[in-house]
Amino acid sequence: QVQLVESGGGLVQAGGSLRLSCAASGRTFSSYVMGWFRQAPGKEREFVAAIMWSGDNTHYAVSVKGRFTISRDNAKNTVYLQMNSLKPEDTALYYCAADRVPWGNAAIPDEYDYWGQGTQVTVSS
Repeated sequence: QVQLVESGGGLVQAGGSLRLSCAASGRTFSSYVMGWFRQAPGKEREFVAAIMWSGDNTHYAVSVKGRFTISRDNAKNTVYLQMNSLKPEDTALYYCAADRVPWGNAAIPDEYDYWGQGTQVTVSS
């Protein structure tokens, strides 16, 4: 059974940085896409970034491109989201997701069956 466990969230001032981690277990992820999504109160879950477990493909939401970086450590079965120049509008519950998703659909939440429990990121102004 696939398990995804996020960590690294917290409270940070605007302009600061955080690194989120997503530890994956339960199967071989070589054919999987790993995604980060976020959901703010009263808003729909939105795409942040995605990476293929094998290969170099990455994809970012326009709102985070140039500030956030997604990466993975295959040996640790862990995906990271480095978040720099954080803004108050980045405040949300951040989720890690995984599935065999066609790369063209990596930004669509409904394409993913496996989700972590979420980690809260709060950016103060």
